[in-house]
Amino acid sequence: MLGKENVVLSIAYDGTNFRGWQAQKVPPVRSVESVLVKAIEKVANHSIDLMCAGRTDAGVHARHQVVNFITTSERTDYSWIRGINTNLPDDCGVTAVYRAPLDFHARYSAQGRFYQYVICNQPYRSVMDRFYTTHIDYPLDIEAMQLAANDLVGEHDFNAFRSSECQARTSIREIFSIKLHQKDSYIYIDVHGNAFLHHMVRNIVGVLLKVGSGKAPVSYAKMVLESLDRKQGGVTAPASGLFLDHIDYDWTLLKVRGE
Repeated sequence: MLGKENVVLSIAYDGTNFRGWQAQKVPPVRSVESVLVKAIEKVANHSIDLMCAGRTDAGVHARHQVVNFITTSERTDYSWIRGINTNLPDDCGVTAVYRAPLDFHARYSAQGRFYQYVICNQPYRSVMDRFYTTHIDYPLDIEAMQLAANDLVGEHDFNAFRSSECQARTSIREIFSIKLHQKDSYIYIDVHGNAFLHHMVRNIVGVLLKVGSGKAPVSYAKMVLESLDRKQGGVTAPASGLFLDHIDYDWTLLKVRGE
């Protein structure tokens, strides 16, 4: 009898033409999960259950999404990477392969998730970056946005920052840090936390944009947080500027097999 192996993959994808991570059979949609499962099963030569570190919405990108699956198939590093990528579309690809203990789970073993939101802050829109940034044509006060963001760091009830479609059993989450920095016309908002609710990062950005524009005081973020009411928050920021940057694990458990 062949032994089981827990294969872990690092995945990158351009979310522009995907309807999010999750596969949907009715109606059928183009999802990251569906194209990945199809490609992996062709190489493994059996059906798989694919676990992911975090589901992303339609239009959201990933630099290092992490997935895992159990297989009885023996494949070399080259075979997994080359084989899966050969069967994937150009906007999704495997960047690394790891092997993990059988109880490793891409979602439940994660210790944290790191998202980055990118804003193009200039009078004219960037044609080349239109799918990977959010364009804001008015000046933003990045210092005020950072002060507002500081009030969201820590463990809180983020009910005011989740969408009405969120199915999480609890809205308690911990944000480890929110850091803003600017380079030329681009503003980067780095959000690091243990886990996130549906639309949580984009709703945080929406609140910070309202502060940065001068339409709300620095205390606005704290007010929204304490209200526990989504209606008190700002507009949900567009998906195009959001990247799942990487996932935190105890990497000593994983054996790298390709980069």
